[in-house]
Amino acid sequence: MKRYPRLVIAGTSSGVGKTTATLAILAALRKRGRQVQPFKAGPDFIDPGHHRAATGRPSRNLDGWMLGADLNREIFSRAAADADISIIEGVMGLFDGSSPVNEIGSTAELAKQLDAPVLLVIDGSAMARSAAAMVSGYARFDPELRVKGVLFNRVGGEGHYKLLKEAVEQETDVAVVGYLRPDQAVTIADRHLGLVTAMEQGTGELYDCLGKAATETIDLDQIETLARSCGPLVVLPSPATKDRSKTVRIGVAQDQVFCFYYPENLELLEAQGAELVPFSPLTDHTLPDDAAMLYLGGGYPELHGAALAENVAMRTAIREFAGRGGTIYAECGGMMYLTQAIRNFNGASHEMVGLFPAEAVMRKPGLTLGYRTVELTQPCILGPAGVTARGHEFHYSTLAPEGPLTYACMLTDARGDSQGPDGLVVGNTLALYTHLHFSSQPHVAASLVAAARRTARGASGSLGGAR
Repeated sequence: MKRYPRLVIAGTSSGVGKTTATLAILAALRKRGRQVQPFKAGPDFIDPGHHRAATGRPSRNLDGWMLGADLNREIFSRAAADADISIIEGVMGLFDGSSPVNEIGSTAELAKQLDAPVLLVIDGSAMARSAAAMVSGYARFDPELRVKGVLFNRVGGEGHYKLLKEAVEQETDVAVVGYLRPDQAVTIADRHLGLVTAMEQGTGELYDCLGKAATETIDLDQIETLARSCGPLVVLPSPATKDRSKTVRIGVAQDQVFCFYYPENLELLEAQGAELVPFSPLTDHTLPDDAAMLYLGGGYPELHGAALAENVAMRTAIREFAGRGGTIYAECGGMMYLTQAIRNFNGASHEMVGLFPAEAVMRKPGLTLGYRTVELTQPCILGPAGVTARGHEFHYSTLAPEGPLTYACMLTDARGDSQGPDGLVVGNTLALYTHLHFSSQPHVAASLVAAARRTARGASGSLGGAR
């Protein structure tokens, strides 16, 4: 067993500044010379991108509903093995998860699975002694949970902070570790699916500013002490990694449009013998040499509709790749890109690849959000009928069919209620609205690589294009 110094940063609710506090602490610890391993609770892609930019290390998602305790501990221990300290950013409020009557999928559940202390972030902008009541309630709600510290966000200055600190320390045994001031210069812009992505920030100036702010007003020694206060973590041995030569090439769309991927999805493909080759549907004009499969992840195609439409060479290359029997797997934004067109919030329509006879239409309000179990209803590149995997949906678009659509999957939500079909299929192309976490069903990665190998054999390595 290993100790893995670790700390969960949770909020009293969404919007209190968990991500700001997490990034400030990550950046400040890195400035101290620490190897900091970040994690994110829940099915999120945007916050982990910021974590990576702040630490220089890939952030990992941990999720009680999608993955369960054993997989969470396995993913955590593998990523944290060479780190000095691990910081896990929570999701929503501390006790919010997939159900209002249990802890499944919540930050609290994950903290207990990892036996990690919790640092509670509170918006202190409009309170004084009431902060003590809030901290007391959160600390006592679940006796098995260790709420050990509190950090106040949006505090005007040292005087206000002293009032909050005195109130909490008078009434509770929870350590008050510091505060952050409201500062527009370190506020990350928001949009319809959440924060602006790290890739769009351009430079590391934001994280430098956040780290400096944390150094000035947060007791980082106390943060590290809290993280070291946890005991060793019991982790079941992980399955042996398959040692395979890279026998098939998979082109992975990676740019400002397509940037939503779980690291484990990519690693599981590599473990099955895939060589992953990045390409950009936004700026490249040809596909990677000898690619037998394309993986189009989620992102923001609706924000780049005109540029994607103007890249006729890439759209044509993908359409011809599919026509020759190439394997394509797409999720959410990737699926939208494969339709005939995307209509944005302003009503402008931009032509896309055209594999599926439908238009992806952005609608606000119109958010589809929730955990999903995907069950295959027919054989496809994900596997045989009956295979299930877990993931989540998070999108504002809907499909407006302009012809017959064939689906390969059915969805249920976290309660087991039907959410209709998913998984558009044509030839060797499968496109889901659902973002799957391959760790929930490792057969998926094996099946995708097997499909890519069949593509490569059938085409004698001729699929793809010169770059």
